[in-house]
Amino acid sequence: MNLSEMPPVSVLEERIGYHFQNQYLLLCALTHTSYANEQKIHKYESYERLEFLGDAVLELVSSAFLYHKYPDEREGKLSKIRSSLVCEPALAYCARDIELEEFIRLGRGEEQTGGRQNDSIISDVCEAVIGAMYLDSGSLDAPQKFIMTFILSDLEGKLLFYDAKSTLQEKVQEKGGSVHYKLIGEEGPGHNKLFRAAVYEDDHFLAEGEGKTKKNAEQHAALKALKSYETSI
Repeated sequence: MNLSEMPPVSVLEERIGYHFQNQYLLLCALTHTSYANEQKIHKYESYERLEFLGDAVLELVSSAFLYHKYPDEREGKLSKIRSSLVCEPALAYCARDIELEEFIRLGRGEEQTGGRQNDSIISDVCEAVIGAMYLDSGSLDAPQKFIMTFILSDLEGKLLFYDAKSTLQEKVQEKGGSVHYKLIGEEGPGHNKLFRAAVYEDDHFLAEGEGKTKKNAEQHAALKALKSYETSI
């Protein structure tokens, strides 16, 4: 995707509900190393330093939220919950809700190899945007609002979704069975594929799901299987 084909960053600002005083910070947060290296004048830094900062802000905000949300839980359980909510696939999933991938500035090679749909890149950019908001606003208020709105909202639903594969695995293993997944279809161009995956208990079909990545499609399939699993008990 060329820069001329990308929506203006003002569209992203509207989506996240925050308008940058220094838009350079936002543009850096959206710039992948491959793009920065292609620009001979090096007008923009890549997102890496901002991602480092945003990761720390995200950890602080999510830790404080969970500390108050679950006053009776021990630190080990809180760490497990936090890991589910802010791990790479979880962040990428949340970022896709605001179509953050549309705004990432990638080098030609990275673009051609599907970098725009790469969970690692999308989650890193999400953290970089958080870091940019922190620097731009000079406080935790703006990034905290973003995190609460787009990452920590619908906590129970997201935890069920992110843990669906492991939860389904545990339920099936209790019966002595095993779970496996199969990619059953994919459609769309390389930069915007939609995958379909099916989940099986041994040789028995349970459900199928769709997603922007294979892993996401498997999670959707596992969640559907869990829901039907519970209604059949």
